[in-house]
Amino acid sequence: MQIRWYGQSAFQVDDRVFVDPFKPIEREGWQFDYPAIEGVSADLLLVTHEHGDHNNVGAIAGEPRTIRSTAGTFDDVVAIASEHDDVAGTRRGPNTIFRFELGDTVLCHFGDFGQAALRLEQRAAIGDVDILFLPVGDGPTVGGERAAAIVQELAPRLVVPMHYRTERLNFLDPPDAFLEALGAKVTELETSDFDASAYDGVVLPKAP
Repeated sequence: MQIRWYGQSAFQVDDRVFVDPFKPIEREGWQFDYPAIEGVSADLLLVTHEHGDHNNVGAIAGEPRTIRSTAGTFDDVVAIASEHDDVAGTRRGPNTIFRFELGDTVLCHFGDFGQAALRLEQRAAIGDVDILFLPVGDGPTVGGERAAAIVQELAPRLVVPMHYRTERLNFLDPPDAFLEALGAKVTELETSDFDASAYDGVVLPKAP
C-alpha cells in the first residue's frame, strides 16, 4: 500500500483515496509553504472539516466520490462526528474522523481532532485500526501526551503523524513531545511517499 504525504493533513493512498486537500494559507506571521496539490486524481475524496487547509476539493481531478464534513456510514467508509477543540466544538467547530478500508487494511484519519480524549461511542465506532493518521502539533488539535494516549488506546500497527511544524510550516508544534510521550519505534524517511507494508511503529515521511 503506497501512501504519499502532501503536507499538513493531506494524504493519498494507493492513488485511490485522497484525504484533506489544502489550499495555501495566507496570514500575517504564518508560514505555509507546502507545494500546491496538482495533477492528482482519486476515486474517493474525504474532507474532515471546512477549513481551507483541509477542504480544497477543487485540487483533486476526476469525479471522485466525495464525503465531506459529515457523519454516517457510507458503505466502506465510516464517518464519525468529533470536535476540533476541547469545548464541544464551540471554538473551532466540528471535525470528522474517517475510518475506511482498502483490501484487508483498516485506515483511520483523525482530521483536526481537538477533544481531550475519545468518547466511548467514538472509540466503539472506530474499532480496530491498522494505519492511523493522527494530528500531533497541539494548539488547535491534540498533541504530546493526549495524542500519545490515543495511539495507546487504538494500538494500530502503523502511526503516521500529521498536522505539525516542519520547515515549511511554522504555526504548530513539532512532533517531539508526542514522540517522547509515546516512546515507540520511529522511522524517519527521506521521501514523502512510502510503502506502508514495509514499516510498523511510527513513520515520519519527509515534508514535501
